[in-house]
Amino acid sequence: MTVVHPISRAWITTGGTGAQNYDEFADDAEITEIIAANPHSALAIEMPHRAPESLGSSFTDALPDAAARLAAEQARGGYTAAERVVVLYRITAPGEPAGYGLWAMVDTDQISTAADEPGLVIRNEDVFIAKVRERVALADTLRTLLSPVLLLQTGRGEELHAALAAAAGTAGEPAATDTDQSGRTHTIWVIPAGPLQDELTALAGGGELVVADGNHRSLAAQTGNLPRFLAVVTTPASVAIQPYNRLVAELPVADFLPALRAAGARVEELPRPAAVPAKGTIELYVRGRSYSVVLPPSAGAPATDNLDHALVERVLLRDVLGLDPGDKRISYVGGDYPADWLRGEVDAGRAELAVLIAPVTVDDFVAVNLARQKLPRKSTWFTPKARAGLVLAELG
Repeated sequence: MTVVHPISRAWITTGGTGAQNYDEFADDAEITEIIAANPHSALAIEMPHRAPESLGSSFTDALPDAAARLAAEQARGGYTAAERVVVLYRITAPGEPAGYGLWAMVDTDQISTAADEPGLVIRNEDVFIAKVRERVALADTLRTLLSPVLLLQTGRGEELHAALAAAAGTAGEPAATDTDQSGRTHTIWVIPAGPLQDELTALAGGGELVVADGNHRSLAAQTGNLPRFLAVVTTPASVAIQPYNRLVAELPVADFLPALRAAGARVEELPRPAAVPAKGTIELYVRGRSYSVVLPPSAGAPATDNLDHALVERVLLRDVLGLDPGDKRISYVGGDYPADWLRGEVDAGRAELAVLIAPVTVDDFVAVNLARQKLPRKSTWFTPKARAGLVLAELG
């Protein structure tokens, strides 16, 4: 029996509502700019306090605005309703292999966060609880989910990939297409009840599913007591992991490099601008100068505790700078923002330190999760991202 199910009542975009997920931004002002340029964007519903007309409101105070915007989009025909469907998904871009996925609902009680906790959906990355509370409040208000959790099918990934590609090849006219900020084209086809839907849901739920993106959304489903959550089930061949870097707006320790060396790090100044490094090394950019840094591992600790992202969190941010990972002075910047953008933020005075970290590999990501070990928070920036606002799931 599969843990992947049709969406009982879906709302399918007719165009213009697609959006980056709410947590893909390094600067909240970008969200406001996108909504101002496209008021129909799902961002106006997911981040209601960032819409131009709601600026100054808290997230909680702006929730009625979110409900009003969703109702208005449905009333104007921005979405059409569909019953008991799954949605075939393809993402394409010049020079990249096509990525495939299946929009569907997944059983929340299958989420497992530890080796002794049963379940086929594995989530093993730390989260920020304040973001989870916001997602719970939004779902309670809207009774609708707008953003999917991205799940990697690890057991039957190759079979699922082949089946999705074959289905897309014969699917005919799509329900909608959408182009994202990177120029990728997102295409969806609605699959009604029938043999194809049964085949795809069986393959999508045919092995362990790893949360690749949407750790906060999956925990929100648990916290909000939702029996199922909206997901895109994809395949390892459809995704890559890009760097996930950090910016520090204010340095609480003015001259932290000696403290970093005292903590056991090897620090060398670079004759070139800081860039994304090879695994095992981080690079820093501060006051117009670049450094290569090897952080000291913890002897005898689990391998995940000595991953580059974990060492940055523990040694650099906590021990040397005295910053908690949730400190507002830290920005978590995904791979859509290149190294020169990070350095530019420092040069412009909007940040004091850029921390560049090698990406985790897909193979390492899957292996860590299947072993039920925990990844550091904000350590995997999967691309391509599943687009919010294309397929909605009405709750209840």
